[in-house]
Amino acid sequence: MGTFSIEIGIGDPDRGRWKTLEALVDTGAFITAAPASVLRELGVQPSMRRSFESAHGEVREMDVGQTWVRVGREEVFTLILFNDESTTPLLGALALEMAFMGVDPARQRLVSVHGLM
Repeated sequence: MGTFSIEIGIGDPDRGRWKTLEALVDTGAFITAAPASVLRELGVQPSMRRSFESAHGEVREMDVGQTWVRVGREEVFTLILFNDESTTPLLGALALEMAFMGVDPARQRLVSVHGLM
């Protein structure tokens, strides 16, 4: 499956302010990630530290918080990774599933999906 980018919104915890980012859609990543400076600017606070493994196999402890993510017309309150400044923002599988969205890899777009019980 190819990768593609979309525009997402990262909101502050009260949904009062939003920052628009170009994010790589990455269903192989569990969590949505944004540069730590963007999250701090919005007032998002880390609530835990967890181990994460990069695509290169490096494992390290990183900050995780919770805030609003807007995908299309859907807004979900989800976990978000405080990522390095030089990394591309990622839209991960958790936020996609919470927004009831799936990936159409042939057309490189997101599509609405039914929830599974």
